[in-house]
Amino acid sequence: MVSVDHFRQELLAQMGRASARGAIDMLVNSGELHRSLGGNLGSAQGLPSCCEAMQAEIKPGDILLVEKANGAGMTVRYMLPRSAA
Repeated sequence: MVSVDHFRQELLAQMGRASARGAIDMLVNSGELHRSLGGNLGSAQGLPSCCEAMQAEIKPGDILLVEKANGAGMTVRYMLPRSAA
């Protein structure tokens, strides 16, 4: 099973690539992040860990668009580039 740390590493890698391309923000859906590490939505075992990793990376200025409590996973608009703080 993929851990919270694996999801966090993938999320940070995606943010780094988007920043390198000059993006000012990045929209991340937990289902898509979950699938990027080999998960599928039919087996949502890792989805809570994915949402936990996404929640931990929310910083001031980021926008939580869809909360995980609604059953559809979670969607966040992360502002780029990320601050070191």
